Amino acid sequence: MTRLGFLLDSDSCIGCHACTVACKSEHDVPLGVNRTWVKYIETGSFPNVSRHFSVMRCNHCDDAPCISICPTNALFRADNGVVDFNDDNCIGCKGCMNACPYDALYINPATNTANKCNFCNHRIEDGLEPSCVVVCPTHAIKVADLDDPLNHATKIIAREDVAVRAPEQGTNPKVYYRGADQASLDPLRTAIANDGMIWADTTPNHPSVPADSSGVVARTTYTTSHQMTWTTKVSGYLVTKAIAAGVMAIAALLVLLGHSDETAAVGVVPPMLAGFFLAVTGVLLVADLKQPGRFFYLITRGSWKSWLVKGAYVLAVFAAVTAAWWVAGIAEAPNVLKALSIPVVLCAAATAGYTAFLFGQCEGRDLWQTPMLLPTLLAQAVTAGGACYAVVDLFMSVPEPNAIRWAFLGGVCVTAALVAVETTSSGTPHVEAALHQMISGRYRDRFWFGVIVGLFAPACVLVIALATDAGEGLVATAGVAAIAGMWAYEDSFVRAGQSVPLS
Repeated sequence: MTRLGFLLDSDSCIGCHACTVACKSEHDVPLGVNRTWVKYIETGSFPNVSRHFSVMRCNHCDDAPCISICPTNALFRADNGVVDFNDDNCIGCKGCMNACPYDALYINPATNTANKCNFCNHRIEDGLEPSCVVVCPTHAIKVADLDDPLNHATKIIAREDVAVRAPEQGTNPKVYYRGADQASLDPLRTAIANDGMIWADTTPNHPSVPADSSGVVARTTYTTSHQMTWTTKVSGYLVTKAIAAGVMAIAALLVLLGHSDETAAVGVVPPMLAGFFLAVTGVLLVADLKQPGRFFYLITRGSWKSWLVKGAYVLAVFAAVTAAWWVAGIAEAPNVLKALSIPVVLCAAATAGYTAFLFGQCEGRDLWQTPMLLPTLLAQAVTAGGACYAVVDLFMSVPEPNAIRWAFLGGVCVTAALVAVETTSSGTPHVEAALHQMISGRYRDRFWFGVIVGLFAPACVLVIALATDAGEGLVATAGVAAIAGMWAYEDSFVRAGQSVPLS
């Protein structure tokens, strides 16, 4: 048995970039993206300054989260332990990029598929070394057969003080560093100074730590930029499926309250709204793929380890149950609506909440690992359902308007409480850095719009409406504000989670 890894000797590295160039040549890697690159950092202050080099790449983890989240088995483990990929299976969902704690994956602009270092497995199979190993002028890159105790690199790993990147993630990486400065391996301990001295091109989305972060001991002088992968479409999908799930949950609540015979407001309009927003959800999901024409691979080549696949089936089942509810409403069959009410609630909860498990597979994004995410998504669905019914109440008679308003208010209050707990709790350094960006950094405007317009204002309006029996127009305004604020909050959460540097 063979289990391959790399030993990267930072003491010997001279920062020549021969490995980067050889990798690009070997694999036809386009400009602007890299399978392997060299990071430069500087420590100390003039005149006692030191420069340190570290080669960055895929860590071929024993417990690789990119394999688990990949919905189509495009990423797989080869017989020699290398994490390899198959372009033909990739749909470009970018889940692997958020699952990787090492910024190792990128979207190849030539193929619109996810690529990374694959250990030059085609060379390994022919008995050759990876191109970066061959070209390194100081032998700073060594192949280690980790299951062979007599292997030279494996002996060094066993007897010397070597380090790995992000060991706290528990991925068991198989790239080991000898002589690397810890600040080079931990991106939260370095910062890019805003003095124009960075050699590499950076973008507005280039990750950086807050200027006042404790623990920053060095400056980065050369690195590569990594674009944010999930943005507006993902934020929008979180809201559209919350609306679909919430409006059906409220409809089921009305059936349980004895209004199954009011088929227009309970059995017909809600599933039509849910169906529309489910369709929008599907469009957003497919449009966010880099290979949208391959979306059906989720079914034909799906991996049940991935919550992207499980989520697709959840949405499909929910769509089927919603369609059955609509048929029962059209047929004016209240007994069928009663029979479907519990399945609808369960499917609505699954639709609203499965993203918490999907985000949980994104191990590179600590903010998304919060246990608060599932209850927050469920509370947001109740909020969205109440908000949607508040708008519907303008156009048709809705049963139990006060009960709907109480559900709406409850969803808003629970969401606010969960957001407050999440944003005031301490966490890992990555969580703290992400919260800084969300609350007072780059995404603060979206966050506070979500809190003030999406939570505080609707709560005040609903309290007034319940106390004074205010008209439908005021409550509908609160509904629109709640949906708009929900999107703003979700967008700040999604983006802030990806703002923390991983390399």
